[in-house]
Amino acid sequence: MAELSNLLAGIRRADIRSVARACRLIDERDERTPELLKDLFSHEGHAYVIGVTGTPGAGKSTLVDGLIRLYRDQDKRVAVLAIDPTSPYSGGAILGDRIRMQQHFTDEGVFIRSIATRGHLGGLSRSTGDVLHVLHAAKFDVVILETVGVGQDELEVTQLADTTLVVMAPGLGDDIQAIKAGILEVADVFAVNKADRVGADATAQDLEQMLSLRRIPSGVSKMQGHSAVSTLRKGPETEAGEWVPPIIKTIATRKEGLAELVDAFAKHREFLMTTETGQAIREARRMAELRAILVQALVDEVDTRFAARVSERLRDIVEGRSDPYSSAEALVREAIRG
Repeated sequence: MAELSNLLAGIRRADIRSVARACRLIDERDERTPELLKDLFSHEGHAYVIGVTGTPGAGKSTLVDGLIRLYRDQDKRVAVLAIDPTSPYSGGAILGDRIRMQQHFTDEGVFIRSIATRGHLGGLSRSTGDVLHVLHAAKFDVVILETVGVGQDELEVTQLADTTLVVMAPGLGDDIQAIKAGILEVADVFAVNKADRVGADATAQDLEQMLSLRRIPSGVSKMQGHSAVSTLRKGPETEAGEWVPPIIKTIATRKEGLAELVDAFAKHREFLMTTETGQAIREARRMAELRAILVQALVDEVDTRFAARVSERLRDIVEGRSDPYSSAEALVREAIRG
């Protein structure tokens, strides 16, 4: 307990080593993790979380590197969680995103952590949400959450990020990707990166056309199913309590357009803090977090207390005496009865 208390005190002092150690304990699902998180929750700060997702090769990591520099120029403490895919064979991860951001390693105002997905789908790691609590408690001003980059089904990021940036680039099939509902609905801001390439204007125009065609009722939270935060229409400003995702052309390698992105983030944050829609999103995010924790707790409980019964049910399924649905229902009833 003394060791845990020292770790908690270090996190609240924003000690980088303590923050890194806490992240490792959580990612490895150490038995002390629940107690750590319970205490951290009561000391949370108000970090602004930016989710960055999009198609592979669109330049997300280079863009994030430029955003770090802009926020540091504003004297803001920045943390980056870069999610890297795990090898299905070795279980390892390349952690390449950290290589692109190595110029910030000596900056005490920047914390960069790579987290392997460990087979978790949705573009994030299972421990991402818990690690965010550590960064909140350590009083970071901005947290940038960079997803794996699968492009079409990374909707989990909307449950954790205040603002979700979808990065696209010309020549990567984005004219087709833009039609897909997942890409349209998760975005609060669009970046058409590598805008010096041929086709950048066409990609931006395709997005504008798709947004103008897609209408979602005002006030519907992006946490309800996978629907967007507001009506999606062409235009850069808020309208009648609705957020209209701006489309910003950037060239991350030359830092062009990044200041406009930061400005768009600030406007979206103000929108969230001053509208009923923003309040609904915050409430829905807490509900989603509670549900995720509850589901994991139930799974852990079943694995611990009913391991033998699960094995019996599995044999029944394999040998054709039962089906997975009936077996699952029976196990749930047993768990409820205790």
